[in-house]
Amino acid sequence: MASNETEVDRAKSEQGLGSRAPEFIKARRLLHVSWQVGVFIIGLAVVGLGIVMLPLPGPGWVVIFAGMAIWATEFVWAQLVLRWTKRKVTEAAQRALDPKVRRRNIILTSVGLVIVAVLCGIYLWKFGLVMPWKIKDQ
Repeated sequence: MASNETEVDRAKSEQGLGSRAPEFIKARRLLHVSWQVGVFIIGLAVVGLGIVMLPLPGPGWVVIFAGMAIWATEFVWAQLVLRWTKRKVTEAAQRALDPKVRRRNIILTSVGLVIVAVLCGIYLWKFGLVMPWKIKDQ
C-alpha cells in the first residue's frame, strides 16, 4: 500500500514536467532544438546578470530565480530545481512563523541591541562626541 502511495505522489510530482514549447515547435525536431538553445541562452544571460548583481546593488537572487524559471519552461532539471527550492522556502517560512522561533529571534535581537547601546554609551562616556570634521590633526 505504501509503495502505491509513493508511486501516485511521484506521478503527481512528475506531472507537468517537460517542454512547454508550442506544439508546432515540438513537432519539428530542428525547430524544437533551436527553441531549446534559445531558451537556454536567454536563461543563461538572466542567471549571469543575477550573479553579477549579487555583489553589486540589485536583486541578484530574484534575477537568478527568474533565469531558472525561464529554463524551467523547457528543461526538466530546472523544473525539479525550482520545485525543490519552492519546497525549501515554504519550509523555512513555516519555521519562521513558529511562535517559539519568533520569540527566540525577538529576544536575541533585543539582547544584541542592548549590547550595542551599552558599547556606544561606553565609547561616548570615554571619548565624547567629536564630529569628524572637528578632529584636529596631530
